Amino acid sequence: MQQYGVDGVFMQRFFGNAKHKDKAALTILKNAFEAASKYERAIAVMYDLSGLSASGEDCSAIIEDWKYLVDELKVTNQAGKKTYLHHNGKPLVTIWGVGFPDRPYNTRNIGLEKLIDFLKNDPVYGNCSVMLGVPTSWRMLNADCINDPYLHELIKKSDIVLPWTVQRYSGLLHNDMDRLRDNTIDDIKWCKENNVDYVPCVYPGFSWHNLSKQEFPDDVKPVGSIPRQGGRFYWQQIATTLNAGASMLYVAMFDEVNEGTAIFKGSDNPPVSTTTSFINMDGKPSDHYLWLTGEAAKMLRNQKPLTLKMPERK
Repeated sequence: MQQYGVDGVFMQRFFGNAKHKDKAALTILKNAFEAASKYERAIAVMYDLSGLSASGEDCSAIIEDWKYLVDELKVTNQAGKKTYLHHNGKPLVTIWGVGFPDRPYNTRNIGLEKLIDFLKNDPVYGNCSVMLGVPTSWRMLNADCINDPYLHELIKKSDIVLPWTVQRYSGLLHNDMDRLRDNTIDDIKWCKENNVDYVPCVYPGFSWHNLSKQEFPDDVKPVGSIPRQGGRFYWQQIATTLNAGASMLYVAMFDEVNEGTAIFKGSDNPPVSTTTSFINMDGKPSDHYLWLTGEAAKMLRNQKPLTLKMPERK
């Protein structure tokens, strides 16, 4: 990340890890915070509600876990260089998975208002900024989003909204970048009117082939169903959202290999297997997506002019 100018990461912490204080997950988190301090990369906690059941559970486990992370792991007060990500001068905590209709839990009865209030106002563990990870169609409350205006109430209590757009756009569809542009413009307008900041999600490509063989054996998806096109699709999203007025970018994901969204170094000669399929690098260098991400960061900082065409290395 330091080498390529990638600013930092969100460390996903699934609900089950938070609830059970999973030792392996805590070790990974501790190591990541130490590395972030060493290499001066931003880092922040992202609570993923995946794993929260419909059996009357609420977000109380996250409240207790945040106390633990602050007290025991010192996440907002690292040893050495302090690199925890701040927004508006406050530590940023993300709650991801709010408003999706395929979740077993009901957004209205899992204590989200209590959790947001705790993170923002608790006298000991609060004074945080909150980012909510929501569906692409959060503003319209349709398509991939629950049709419940309560979601807007939660967003207005937060500081940043992050729409999840993985699998929602494709470089294969005519004028899909126009749709991304229009949605970004309208999303930003809504956020400005409601005093909420906005960060679009961009991703290099997508594949659900391996997962679909297990979960949907009668509907196995093709390998690389949203192809990377050598970085062209990734850059189209970056240029489109920045040109539409975005001032931040969330890249999905750094290391998600199984869904084909990873930006870390890959191989143009991946393993060949009869059970697991890999995408390749389309003839590009192994670090192509790290380099492109660094170029996007320079343009976000106004260190380089925004280019609609994918940059090329000299």
